[in-house]
Amino acid sequence: MDVTQWTGRHACWLQNAFEDTQEEYAARLGVSVRSVASWHQSPDMVPKLETRRILNTAYERAGDAVRRRFIHYARAHVENIQAQALRVAIAVVRRGDEVLLVCRQDGEEISWQFPAGIVKPGGSAAKVAVRETLDETGVHCSVREHLGERLHPITRAICSYHLCDWLHGEAINGDQSENAAVAWAPIRELFRYIPTDRIYPPILNALEAVA
Repeated sequence: MDVTQWTGRHACWLQNAFEDTQEEYAARLGVSVRSVASWHQSPDMVPKLETRRILNTAYERAGDAVRRRFIHYARAHVENIQAQALRVAIAVVRRGDEVLLVCRQDGEEISWQFPAGIVKPGGSAAKVAVRETLDETGVHCSVREHLGERLHPITRAICSYHLCDWLHGEAINGDQSENAAVAWAPIRELFRYIPTDRIYPPILNALEAVA
């Protein structure tokens, strides 16, 4: 792996790869312990040219095991960024004064939420919202309005929300491997299924307008 741009983050990866304490790492590089601490505090900082040259030399002289560990940390970081960038389409399907929900079951934990599906790179979030709703619940719907996007505070996925109109079809559990149940919930009682503070505000505004 060719390190073309050293940052505090890269420097910390190299420290971890050497399995050094901050004091040991500082001695290895010939820099102050304060410098090493600053890399941990500000991972996006770019060290001075002289320090970057020192890091390059340390990396070039490191053994294969150290380099493999460094590459492992770099790849894990990229995978983490990609996971955070996961895009999900969410369908808020209304039928009169009701909204469609699915009940997810993860072990003993059960949670109600709106139908959703992963959007592949270059894919249409609106189409995924409609398709996943049909696959999961047997309900045909059409997108009326895009309500917006946000980085989900818990899953860290990028969520694209779509207000949808019910066309036809009764709610059935079409994906029993993921869902425990499917239901039409009264909009005015949505809080009984999903805590209000977990719902994207534009969803509440759109449903309140209907209710």
